[in-house]
Amino acid sequence: MEETLSVTGAGKIPSQQRGEPLPDTAVRYTEDRHWDVVPGVWLESAEGVERCSCGARDCPAPGAHPADENWATQATGSATVARKLWTERPTAAILLPTGRTFDAIEVPETAGFLALARMERMGVTPGPVTRAPDRRMRFLVLPGGAAKAGDLVRRLGWSPQALGLTPLAEGAWIVAPPTRFGGQGAAQWARRPTPANRWLPDTEELISPLAYACGRETEVSS
Repeated sequence: MEETLSVTGAGKIPSQQRGEPLPDTAVRYTEDRHWDVVPGVWLESAEGVERCSCGARDCPAPGAHPADENWATQATGSATVARKLWTERPTAAILLPTGRTFDAIEVPETAGFLALARMERMGVTPGPVTRAPDRRMRFLVLPGGAAKAGDLVRRLGWSPQALGLTPLAEGAWIVAPPTRFGGQGAAQWARRPTPANRWLPDTEELISPLAYACGRETEVSS
């Protein structure tokens, strides 16, 4: 059920080629989707072992988180600036700040795939969706959508916290494919960016299948 970036074409993000430099991918996000990007930490090899540049031996997301507290001030939507930033740090993680050109709704991976199947049956078109080695999926929605998620879920009779559903707005970020999480794997697209999902959905369009899927996952786990 995994997908990669789409084939090169008008208005599409070109496919991620094996071994393609991260700077090229970061620039494409700014050019083709008009997303802000920010470089994060990177992986360093020491005695044959890859470690996060943050220096923490127990880093939960080695090579895949912000480099410092001021990461948001480094975010840019300029392809020229992005090229310069990743030329200086060519292996840095690609982070996409939320609360700017999009918000995101984060859910457990199993629930995310169940929600995608349910959306297909309902005729609902999701926007781009990422999946990462932390077994979480992030559904991109229109800016402002994260603020409405909690109330919408509660109206459906659930608690967002109990469902493991987390809205991501200003001040948060998601890891963009193909950033690697150390030896755990790389962030991928569960639903790749294409011209068909250039216009992001509002939270109201996705919240019912997302809440239902998370509720089913909670029942199975309990």
